[in-house]
Amino acid sequence: MVIITLQRDKCIGCNYCVEMDPVHFQMSKKDGKSVLLHSVNAKGFFTLKSPNHAIAESCELAAKACPVKIITVKET
Repeated sequence: MVIITLQRDKCIGCNYCVEMDPVHFQMSKKDGKSVLLHSVNAKGFFTLKSPNHAIAESCELAAKACPVKIITVKET
């Protein structure tokens, strides 16, 4: 299982996550912040759980590119 988490309220809208992984991230036209696609919101933490370990690499690139370090990727 791969668990990706985005702490959206701390997003500065730099767009690096979208550049690294446009399949899982996009920028909101409403507020200019990142959106983790197909995620579930729990108190400002948007979480995507997937059994597909192939998504981990691109999501890790997005996490490393994030200047405010609000994206985490965990594999279990």
